[in-house]
Amino acid sequence: MYALNTVTVPKPICYGVSGKNSYLVLEYLNLGLGNNQSWKLLGQKLALLHRFTKECPPTSNYFGWHINNTIGSTPQINDYCDNWADFFAQKRIGYQLTLANRRGGNFINPQQIIEKIRQSLENHQPSPSLVHGDLWSGNAGFTQEGEGVIFDPACYYGDREVDIAMTELFGGFPATFYQGYNQQWPLDDGYPQRKNIYNLYHILNHFNLFGSSYESQAKRIIQSLF
Repeated sequence: MYALNTVTVPKPICYGVSGKNSYLVLEYLNLGLGNNQSWKLLGQKLALLHRFTKECPPTSNYFGWHINNTIGSTPQINDYCDNWADFFAQKRIGYQLTLANRRGGNFINPQQIIEKIRQSLENHQPSPSLVHGDLWSGNAGFTQEGEGVIFDPACYYGDREVDIAMTELFGGFPATFYQGYNQQWPLDDGYPQRKNIYNLYHILNHFNLFGSSYESQAKRIIQSLF
């Protein structure tokens, strides 16, 4: 994301392994407050980031990432797939449901849920965009000069709408952010329906990370699909 020179991110300095621990050193950014114009520009620059797609065959038309990474502390499975509906249903919702039921969740008929997700997305065929992957309000800010910054990503190539959907969770972003984004690249028809599907991934992940308080919210989203 840093190399693309679109939305501002902390510059990576170095990374490595020391004993049993890994480390990552990033540029320090002294954060301040943004205003309506700052949020609008952040939306515009995020749209420019989403315009980036992988250009090198054989993975240029595939969703995923060259390695697995994490969403919070949960593994995020990024095996390449050329079908978005299959990728999101299996690698995102399916994996989270497996973890959730191992951790005591009561999500019955997981295969039926996975298939419903796949069916709900099968007519939506986005191009693979570079996405932040974990874009909630806690992972965005502004420099002292008002420049928008995003950080702590869980990157992969996916539907750009997953980032926009998550910005609407946990307090949401101001309206000017969405105005800026849509001026640069309007969202596709049907986004309001897909938004809940995409955010189910994060709600299930929060159940797996933080416990039962998120189970009922996840079940409400699932019930709305049937």
